[in-house]
Amino acid sequence: MKRVIPAAWIATLMVCGPALASDVTDADGLALVNRLSWGASARIPDGLSALQWLDQQLHPSQDDGLPQQVQARIDAMDISHAPLTDIAAQLRELQLQIRAARDRGKDTKAARMPYQQMLVKLALEAQTRSLLRDLYSRNQLKERLDWFWLNHFNVYARKREIGGLIGDFDETAIRPHVLGKFRDLLASTVFHPAMIQYLDNQQNAAGKINENYAREIMELHTMGVGSGYTQKDVQELARILTGVGVNMSGRPRRFARFARAAYRTNVGDGGLFEFIPKRHDYGDKVFLGHTIKGSGLDEVRQAIDILASQPATARHISTELAQYFCCDAPSEALVDAMSAAFLKSDGDIAAVLRTLVASPQFAASLGKRFKDPMQWTVSALRASFGDRVITNMLPVAQMLNRLGEPLYGHETPDGYSMTKAAWAGPGQMQTRFEIARQIGAGAPRLFMGGDDGVMTASRPPALDQTAYFRSLRLADATRAAIAQGASQVDRNMLFLSSPDFMRN
Repeated sequence: MKRVIPAAWIATLMVCGPALASDVTDADGLALVNRLSWGASARIPDGLSALQWLDQQLHPSQDDGLPQQVQARIDAMDISHAPLTDIAAQLRELQLQIRAARDRGKDTKAARMPYQQMLVKLALEAQTRSLLRDLYSRNQLKERLDWFWLNHFNVYARKREIGGLIGDFDETAIRPHVLGKFRDLLASTVFHPAMIQYLDNQQNAAGKINENYAREIMELHTMGVGSGYTQKDVQELARILTGVGVNMSGRPRRFARFARAAYRTNVGDGGLFEFIPKRHDYGDKVFLGHTIKGSGLDEVRQAIDILASQPATARHISTELAQYFCCDAPSEALVDAMSAAFLKSDGDIAAVLRTLVASPQFAASLGKRFKDPMQWTVSALRASFGDRVITNMLPVAQMLNRLGEPLYGHETPDGYSMTKAAWAGPGQMQTRFEIARQIGAGAPRLFMGGDDGVMTASRPPALDQTAYFRSLRLADATRAAIAQGASQVDRNMLFLSSPDFMRN
């Protein structure tokens, strides 16, 4: 059934002027698409106004519209069909083999290898699945937000068993909520074993409080630094979170029967979340001015509700979304408007984004925001190869490693920076030039290991001869420099490394 765009929304969003009134293939419409997607490509159909495209992106279909070859590849991954309990059981068995070797006085190096290999394999599957979706999904805003929220709720894949859990963290805690209510997204991360392990909450117990997770929830995930909470609030939240842990033992999980139904959507069916009553501090708490009676797991629900409804949380989330989708220094007026939309809509992320896109500052920023390494790399691949399916994602991962922004590779919980200053240094630019030449030459390694297991021929894409290139609003100096390229590879490299392409 065709969706009708509300007239009131059209009137509000027309503040953006030409960008939303244009076709997605016109310069103005293309600027909007490039900002809210991973970059224009053949996966974005023409014949749509930018406003229609935006409406589709804010209300994505369940089907991501992936090419059959891509979907089949994702479906074949272990992370796509193996229950998290099975993955945990396999990891546990490999850990027992390491322990047995140590107990026998043997070198554990050989026993550790299968364990490490499994973690690396599962993390690489998660990385590959994410990149395939970024490159080929028609729900581009959803994929941009998936990366944003994974970065906001950052976990580090190389800590403990997180490499084996990261795929499920993305699939069950992040993706279902990227355009939904922030409260549901926050709760899903709180109860996911990847987050609990990463921030050490399994070590948090009555009489032996570990404040690590509580501090990061308030400082990074919700209210933000300097927003008015106190050290006492951190301590009280840590007490509330006592007993919240992870069960990697293979034994049945333990948490209060009354909470099973209430937490089903957040705990999920993976069976690794565990609430251990004997480790919980059942004393009453006063958190952000609210008295929370000692009741066990329900205290966590109350704390999540309090945090998700804080004006400081609305402001912190709005500021980060504005930095990611608009500009390094969003105005007070823009953040105020987005925060108001957050609070009025009970934390509806799509409503906050509508306010952002309707703002004059967003319209004025189109074509001016510097791309971080992830945005630049994926947009270069989409512009260069379109619907041609990359069969070997390892070189893409290596590109991101070289550029300093690997998926699931940020060790500290603050996530990667959203601002230009972090990514525009001379060394970074030199690496981008080298990768631009690699992609511009056709990057044959990307197409190695297909169905026949061999590298397929890869001619340099003729980027300067595409309708996409002709539609872009490029500086005269950029077009002149590209035209002087001695070969197609040179022209491609000059385009992909140009100041114009490095902005969206």
